[in-house]
Formats: sequence, structure tokens, C-alpha cells
Amino acid sequence: MSPVLFAILFTDKPGHGALRAEQLQAHIDWVDAHKEQVLVAGSLRHEPSDVPKGGLWVVEAPSKQAVMDLLVSDPFYTCGLRQSVKVLHWSKALEHHRALV
Repeated sequence: MSPVLFAILFTDKPGHGALRAEQLQAHIDWVDAHKEQVLVAGSLRHEPSDVPKGGLWVVEAPSKQAVMDLLVSDPFYTCGLRQSVKVLHWSKALEHHRALV
């Protein structure tokens, strides 16, 4: 099966900003080690100075199950930070626009 794109939306457990900060470098290192699959990754906040509420990734993988198999080794997942995860198929529109992926 050829790779397809997925958008992954993460929601962090409320009140776990200290755990996020503690695991941040391990998480960044993990994302960098998986950059062939995790094409875009970043945190989501209400305001730039707020503690992140979760995150968003764009992942290239052959299936939703492959995405789940990948993300369960992320330090933010293994430490218990994530409250929920949504894995959605994603189709990039407007191919002529500046590409992030």
C-alpha cells in the first residue's frame, strides 16, 4: 500500500504543563528521528504565550494503524501527557500554494 497523508490532532491532559516541559526535549528528538514520516509537527495554543493544549502533525504512512503504531512510541504519548488522539485522512488542496509538505 502506498503512503497517504494523515492529520493527527492531539489534546493534552489539562494541568500537565510541567510534564510537557519535562518531556519536551525527548519529544523533539523523537520527532526529528521520525522526520521521514512526521512531515509537520507543532503545538496548539489559544495564545502564543499559553501552555500548549495539544498538537498537530501531518504524517505520511500507509494506514491509520501505521500512524497509531508510530505515535505510541512518542515520549509525549508514553509519559501519559495525551488525553486524546484523532487520526484523520488529509488531502492537500491548492498544490500551487507554498508547501509545508
